[in-house]
Amino acid sequence: MAQEDTFKKLVAHCKEYGYVFPSSEIYDGLGAVYDYGQHGVELKNNIKRYWWESMTLLHDNIVGLDSAIFMHPSTWKASGHVDAFNDPLIDNKDSKKRYRADVLIEEHAAKYEEKAEKEIEKARERFGEHFDEALFRQTNPRVAAYIEKRDDLLSRLSDALNANDLAALRQLVIDNQIVCPVSGTCNWTEVRQFNLMFATEMGSTAEGSSKIYLRPETAQGIFVNFLNVQKSGRMKIPFGIAQIGKAFRNEIVARQFIFRVREFEQMEMQYFVPPGAGIEWFHRWRDLRLQWHLALGFAPSAYRLHDHDKLAHYADAATDIEFRFPFGFKEVEGIHSRTDFDLRRHQEFSGKKMQYFDPSLGVSYIPHVVETSIGVDRMFLQVISASYREEVVAAGDTRVLLALPPALAPVKLAVLPLVKKDGLPEKAGEITRRLRLDYPCHYDEKDSIGKRYRRQDAIGTPFCVTVDHLSLQENTVTIRYRDTMQQERVAIDRLPDIIDEKASLKTLLRLLPSL
Repeated sequence: MAQEDTFKKLVAHCKEYGYVFPSSEIYDGLGAVYDYGQHGVELKNNIKRYWWESMTLLHDNIVGLDSAIFMHPSTWKASGHVDAFNDPLIDNKDSKKRYRADVLIEEHAAKYEEKAEKEIEKARERFGEHFDEALFRQTNPRVAAYIEKRDDLLSRLSDALNANDLAALRQLVIDNQIVCPVSGTCNWTEVRQFNLMFATEMGSTAEGSSKIYLRPETAQGIFVNFLNVQKSGRMKIPFGIAQIGKAFRNEIVARQFIFRVREFEQMEMQYFVPPGAGIEWFHRWRDLRLQWHLALGFAPSAYRLHDHDKLAHYADAATDIEFRFPFGFKEVEGIHSRTDFDLRRHQEFSGKKMQYFDPSLGVSYIPHVVETSIGVDRMFLQVISASYREEVVAAGDTRVLLALPPALAPVKLAVLPLVKKDGLPEKAGEITRRLRLDYPCHYDEKDSIGKRYRRQDAIGTPFCVTVDHLSLQENTVTIRYRDTMQQERVAIDRLPDIIDEKASLKTLLRLLPSL
């Protein structure tokens, strides 16, 4: 099945089973804004809980914060967002559609990589188990040519972005004959900068109002509270501040479902270290964050690290953790060495010292910062993408499955009476009431047992418990395991231990190292 078709099915699946809905759909929706349904909100909360507890429970020197969305407008001047938070915008004159010039170029470069991968797959099928991919990449002239074209194009893109050369960006689009996906033409406007911040006004009257911004990131709320947290918590460097919160960006092109949206949620941790220690801690946090992703049990080959060619104005090192979505490898999390830029700029603009007195050295300094920043919505899409599959289970019989990590699954257990009589619904209800304070449970008595199993597979429920007539006599049930579809007869009293072993968040957290 083509990856594009898979992605369309995934999006439809999210709506059908209560994960994600288009916002304001009864009014034809609002572009790039989505609502999370009854199962989606539970999965989202579980992802956030996994991140939060991995930060604040596993590390003695990381604490939490919840800062306001509205901040003093000088915050964004100091951070550089007013002057530098721009994307290169280009319009197609025929379709009247607007695009990011850099994204058009990156997608064109990705086509060269796709062509190279197709050649490699053909060779793998031809040579079988004796295939040496590394040698083939080095020696096959067609693959080498595709990779060379990709690297050359990305290198020229990096040079243009670093120089802020908008004319060079447009020339790259023209030289590579990049066409508008809608009109199919190369009739492009000039490239111009577009600031991504949403502006609004605060005040009770028009005359007395002042211009403020919806925050485009959560990091600045951490930086302006650095000393508040440090002093009130008696924190010693190195230490971190973690935050989960909403952010807003007026994206030029918001697409690919919830991958790029205008209202989103971030999970960010800023780690404050002594001057000169930023790069060392950058590498440590890069490795820790990759292990956090891999602990979910998805294929390691679905992840890769991508070092930035173009660094943000605040960074001296940056790496993205990318995941292979149905539409290609894309960033899920960024790790950045932000130097002392943010605290130094806030000290300059506020006139307040943002320094830490280090008792071990007997000196005061502005700390440097290592940032880990992950989008909740992108992480949600990553988990759904990695879990969605269609399986042939018997001749002519298929099932749609969300093989979610059990600890993240929105429903842990479905309790299903075999029939709606003979006291079975009452027994099933008793089991549900007994377990639902510890695990999200579904009770379902509608349709045949086979159809109910399929529905729970599609929701991603890791365990189904069937209550039958033997349950009344022996106090046992049949438990069905989602991924294998195997069934086992167990005592009802054993259910908490079985669920705990596989579906407790502690199971995931135990896999993670601490600093």
